[in-house]
Amino acid sequence: MYLGEYAWPDLAEYFEQESLALVPVGSTEQHGPHLPEATDALIAEGFAREAARRTGYLCTPTISIGVSPHHRQFHGTMWADAPAFRDYVESVTRNLTQHGIDRVVYVNAHGGNVEHLREVGRRLRDDRELYAIEWMWDESITERIEAAFESPGPHGGPKETSLVWHLDEELVHPDRLEEARDGGLTAVDEGFGRVHGARTFYDSIDNTDNGVLGDQTDASPEVGAELFEAACGHLVDLAEWLADRPIEALLPREHVSTRE
Repeated sequence: MYLGEYAWPDLAEYFEQESLALVPVGSTEQHGPHLPEATDALIAEGFAREAARRTGYLCTPTISIGVSPHHRQFHGTMWADAPAFRDYVESVTRNLTQHGIDRVVYVNAHGGNVEHLREVGRRLRDDRELYAIEWMWDESITERIEAAFESPGPHGGPKETSLVWHLDEELVHPDRLEEARDGGLTAVDEGFGRVHGARTFYDSIDNTDNGVLGDQTDASPEVGAELFEAACGHLVDLAEWLADRPIEALLPREHVSTRE
């Protein structure tokens, strides 16, 4: 169920029976010449809404602007400074406790948000407010992605292109896939952007002129549908696992003691 579509009296039964919420988190940033700036927000909401439909758990509205200053050179990119993003997400999550929510899954689709969502989860857990965990769709199906694409790319590549193509085909520009590939960086290996072991770049434009990596011409809506189904299955399983755990098992343990 999607919170934004219900009147408040109609939400009462859910909060009486359940204590889990799915919070989609994305970004509004460049994804090359072929994908919309809402790519990450669309993907996050797509997964969260579908998992909520399958399980009956609550999906909140999407947090659609994330930590994206590394894409600032490209037109239209929006971002929140990291401390402001963490504080905002923490505040939004804390208010869910007023309705009885004590466990949250951040359904995340932007790599720049990961460390900050983890930090927010730690803050909330340490304060014994609730248990919040970050879930990133492509990290749940890494082997499938590697099998599907020779050059999947970490940003704006065929994996994200395929997923958006599956979710909303009108937002993809198929006629620009070759342009995206040829103007970006196709091959990304372990030494990418490193000199003598140091990560030397700060912005995406330092490595790719058009902001994307990977071979976008490998993308297809059919592969997108397969990846979506596989990853959504993991999200559903995670939500069910989390809902079944007693809250005491999720919160911090007591300090160790050597006393008998």
